[in-house]
Amino acid sequence: MKLIDATRCPYCARVRIALAEKGIDHEAVLIDLKDRPHWLLELNPPSGRVPVLEDGFVLPESEVIMAYLDERYPERPLLPADLAERARARLAVHRFDDNLGDDYYAFRRGGDNDLAGRLEALEVGRSLFADVAYVPWVIRARDLLGVELPGRIAAWLAELEQRPSIAAEVAVVRAL
Repeated sequence: MKLIDATRCPYCARVRIALAEKGIDHEAVLIDLKDRPHWLLELNPPSGRVPVLEDGFVLPESEVIMAYLDERYPERPLLPADLAERARARLAVHRFDDNLGDDYYAFRRGGDNDLAGRLEALEVGRSLFADVAYVPWVIRARDLLGVELPGRIAAWLAELEQRPSIAAEVAVVRAL
């Protein structure tokens, strides 16, 4: 199994965390987001975005990769067992990607928005799948952008940081 990865990318971080949570060995191929190799455009046309997982076939998009890994390696589930809760977890990640992810990038570019307030609205702690999907942005907001996390979100992150997979991602972000 091979992961086309970019250290700085929070979408890639989701997949790194999911792989670590499941204890899955993989080869990481690191790329520079400022100078994407041509072969990446061939793997994930037309955007050339990361992450991309190669596991006998090519699979882009972090949310889809996480769900695939959860189904292929069910021993350490990220998604809840209950079908309705599984659907809610996927919906939460989908809505996060449509909304908060954009706010994060706008804030990072100097835009004026209430990123901390948006983080406060996250429904955290309901599923490991959603928590893994959210946490790369929360870590980056705190450690790279200097956003003061709302108390509930700071407590949630402190609890998650006890997990080796999350602690490893915090170390990656702090080294950026």
